Amino acid sequence: MALAAKLQLRQSQSLVMTPQLMQSIRLLQLTHVELDHFIDDEIERNPLLERAEPQDDAASDQVQKGDAAPEPAADGDWFENETAWSAEAISDKLDSSLENLFPDDPGTSERLGPDLTAQWKSATGNSSSGSSEGFDVGDMAAAAITLRQHVGEQIALAFADPAARLIAAELADGLDEAGYLRADPAEIAKRLGADQAMVANVLAACHTFEPVGLFARDLAECLSLQLAMRDRLDPAMKTLIGNLELLARRDFQTLKRLCGVDEEDLLDMLAEIRALDPRPGMAFSGGASDAIVADVEVRAANDGSWTVELNAETLPRVLVDHIYFAQVSPHAKNQAEKDFLAECLQNANWLTRSLDQRAKTILKVASEIVRQQDAFLVHGVRQLRPLNLRTVADAIGMHESTVSRVTANKYMLTPRGVFELRYFFTASIAASGGGDAHSSEAVRDRIKQLIDEEKPADVLSDDAIVDMLKESGVDIARRTVAKYREGMNIPSSVQRRREKRALASAGR
Repeated sequence: MALAAKLQLRQSQSLVMTPQLMQSIRLLQLTHVELDHFIDDEIERNPLLERAEPQDDAASDQVQKGDAAPEPAADGDWFENETAWSAEAISDKLDSSLENLFPDDPGTSERLGPDLTAQWKSATGNSSSGSSEGFDVGDMAAAAITLRQHVGEQIALAFADPAARLIAAELADGLDEAGYLRADPAEIAKRLGADQAMVANVLAACHTFEPVGLFARDLAECLSLQLAMRDRLDPAMKTLIGNLELLARRDFQTLKRLCGVDEEDLLDMLAEIRALDPRPGMAFSGGASDAIVADVEVRAANDGSWTVELNAETLPRVLVDHIYFAQVSPHAKNQAEKDFLAECLQNANWLTRSLDQRAKTILKVASEIVRQQDAFLVHGVRQLRPLNLRTVADAIGMHESTVSRVTANKYMLTPRGVFELRYFFTASIAASGGGDAHSSEAVRDRIKQLIDEEKPADVLSDDAIVDMLKESGVDIARRTVAKYREGMNIPSSVQRRREKRALASAGR
């Protein structure tokens, strides 16, 4: 068969992802913090974009209030007169000098001295004004000392030898955020060319630093250092610290036999261990936790329905400066500048439309979630319905992937608390009687309640929990109960029975 070149015409359809479409999809899954950063970057690149800040009427109100003259105080009402609280005024009212009321007590100026008194007055300012100007909590948080700085200050006080200070600094560099030493002292000695005995002595001195437990190499050593500081590291406690794996399994019978103590003494020892700090370095983490800000707010309406609104604080307001565009476009010198201005205008208009569409999509998805989970808002987690993304997508006429992007890292403020939107999407567990399916989250809550209400003499096994759930109409397997229990960090029935029997025998 001969090969020849041919010219053919073919028609086909394809979906092209334009940059603007990709931007709209990306905006859906951004959190409000990430969205603010994205808009700030766009404003820096696009001169036609600007933020629309809400008008502050406080200044005008203050001006109006300032024009009004203050009301004069009533005659003879010296309690309401601010100037009457001075020492001279009170002395005149009492017909006695304040300095003579307590002759044995020196005055403020004499106790503090003239210099300290002046410093105190300058630091506190005018007490009658009641102003806290200059006090910034953010500055205090920013000035919080770190773990490395805290340890460095103690190193400077504990070691006079420069070589010992250098070794201690190397050890401090090997601390993690919890205060544990992750570096190998032998490697530090080899790297610095120091004697291992000297490194061990420096490490022993570092073990006395505050808070006690720093520079420990594992949990057992961290607890031992704190117990030794309290003079409670006796042989029985050493044995208990050396068998933490038995404590994790709640094998109290074996621990009593190894430690040679009875149940009451063992419980006292466990109480002492619980009072210790397993991560002493976390007090200097210094990282400020970000508060969760809800994107959607749900409130009960007067007619019994629910009002779903977007949180205005999480909605950035961006405007297109058409006036500036009209001013600069006639002065474009060449085609490149005209194209740049036209592209900026197009991108600005697209961004504002994308933000508006994002807000409408979030509101539409949240409203459908509220409609589906109305029973949860009224009665609680027991009435949480099984729900998936496809159900919401079909109800609002959107694609399932769009709903997935909208519900990612978005939060809803309800009368029952703040929940992530994906919290309302739970798996379905069939009903034993053929009725409506149950939500997996509701089943977890039911399992936790059954375990919390069990008695020491009647600890529920996983099989017993399965039987009780089936009686209430939940068709669930034993392995599912075990998975849910382990997911909530609830020990097995054997471990719970050991712990509750030990507590009951000790009368606690």
